[in-house]
Amino acid sequence: MDSLLNPNRPPVFCPGCTHERLTGALDRALGLLNRKAARVALVTDIGCSGLFDTFFKTHAFHGLHGRALTYAAGMKLARPELTVVVTMGDGGIGIGGAHFLAACRRNLDITLLILNNFNFGMTGGQMSATTPPDAVTGSGFLNRLEHPLDICETAKAAGAPYVGRYSAFEKDLPEKIARAIGHEGFSLVDIWGICPGRYTRKNRISPKSIAAQISRRPAFDGAVAENTRQEYGALYRETARHAPPLPPPRRIEAVFIPPSTKRQDVVLLGNAGQRILTAGEILCLAGMTGGLQVTQKNEYNITVLRGPSVSEVILSKERIDYTGIETPSVVIAVGQEGVRRRKGLFKKMPPDGLVLAAEGLELPDCPCEIRLLPFKKQRIRSRDQALAALSVLARKNRVLSSKMLEAALKIRFPSQASRILETIPQCPPE
Repeated sequence: MDSLLNPNRPPVFCPGCTHERLTGALDRALGLLNRKAARVALVTDIGCSGLFDTFFKTHAFHGLHGRALTYAAGMKLARPELTVVVTMGDGGIGIGGAHFLAACRRNLDITLLILNNFNFGMTGGQMSATTPPDAVTGSGFLNRLEHPLDICETAKAAGAPYVGRYSAFEKDLPEKIARAIGHEGFSLVDIWGICPGRYTRKNRISPKSIAAQISRRPAFDGAVAENTRQEYGALYRETARHAPPLPPPRRIEAVFIPPSTKRQDVVLLGNAGQRILTAGEILCLAGMTGGLQVTQKNEYNITVLRGPSVSEVILSKERIDYTGIETPSVVIAVGQEGVRRRKGLFKKMPPDGLVLAAEGLELPDCPCEIRLLPFKKQRIRSRDQALAALSVLARKNRVLSSKMLEAALKIRFPSQASRILETIPQCPPE
């Protein structure tokens, strides 16, 4: 049985720490399953349990505290042939509780080993999610105020199909870990151990007391019958095979010559509900029909139906490396909220720039041409004003042409383009 331990980095823990026992137990478990180093990935986070990835000559990923299961999920979905083992402490489980619950519900073929020593051992012996109420910790009296988490009961309730709770001192622990790794689906092993560097300095704990504590808890030693189901990765691939194929990205043919080959930076400013983002998208599509590179960068409130709405569109013959606009060549302003949000842009505009603005807006000082559009007199609805301003821009043959705009509308609204085009002539003539 070949060892997967890294000969150049032997395990180094505090004397008496059960993490060292678990390092050996995991190595023997992988040996029992005849797993090769190139087919094993160890995923860890922060804490003493986070050292495990350096002690094995396997694939490894060391991530943020409490987030190890998220990395492991991506690994297993991308490389289903890998044996993915996650080691986390009781601190990491508390910090990443939502990821823990999601892993139990999802049932992806990952094995989670929880090195449970009832405290944050690396950072000073503070209480963790599993600290008993009567323990003495670096957190003062706080652990007396909270009910400790029963990891196994929580995992069962969340849907984990395989759950084990063992002492780190059990002689057959390698075999039990091997059974968990061999289970096809999510498996969790809650391993109770000792932290001599912090916890046992103030709390009496021994292999015998750990065994007694576990014996008084509900037994967990393998498959949870009511949670047995198909492994997530296999189910995903099977379902995806029978799902209708996604349509390929639509190709926008370059059929028009744009009014200018010079880069155009256009900012559309309005209020929520004025279809600013849609107008920006239409402008992008129009640019693509002229063979231009385009980008669109949007800003709007999380409340969606209130506040400013901003769309920044860049059109260029050359590749666009940065999507932000600091000096717009054209500003379309149809709502006061958007103007207020980006008022600083107006003074940065070049002298040959252009502002198309709805009448009645309060505009900052601007060094370039401002054209006011009488949308209310023309009875153009608020939600159609950005599109109407695009038609004015097209009539001026600036940035886009009328044919480019018409083509973009037919792409974006194939069944409504004719009706929309009928409303455009209501816009102010040149």
